[in-house]
Amino acid sequence: MVELQWYLYLSAAVFTIGVFGFLTRRNIIFMFISIELMLNGVNISLVSFSHYLQDPRGQILAFFVITVAAAEAAIGLAIIISVFRNKETVYVDEMTETKG
Repeated sequence: MVELQWYLYLSAAVFTIGVFGFLTRRNIIFMFISIELMLNGVNISLVSFSHYLQDPRGQILAFFVITVAAAEAAIGLAIIISVFRNKETVYVDEMTETKG
């Protein structure tokens, strides 16, 4: 049986990769992928704590996080497509039109 700490190490590693990718990349598609990695890192820890504590609430919460992530991806990709049609770029540095 795998111990809880190994799941938490995996969760922290996936979350850290997501944060690093979000902070270093300027391509908005890679930024969305990094956000998905961060959400999946949190899901791993939720499910592992749920399994360790024998309580299904963590798994239910992870299901809701997956649902919100899917909605975020769909809306985010629609926004990216509309911005790409207008500006013909996916780099955040070149999108100055959204500044207030």
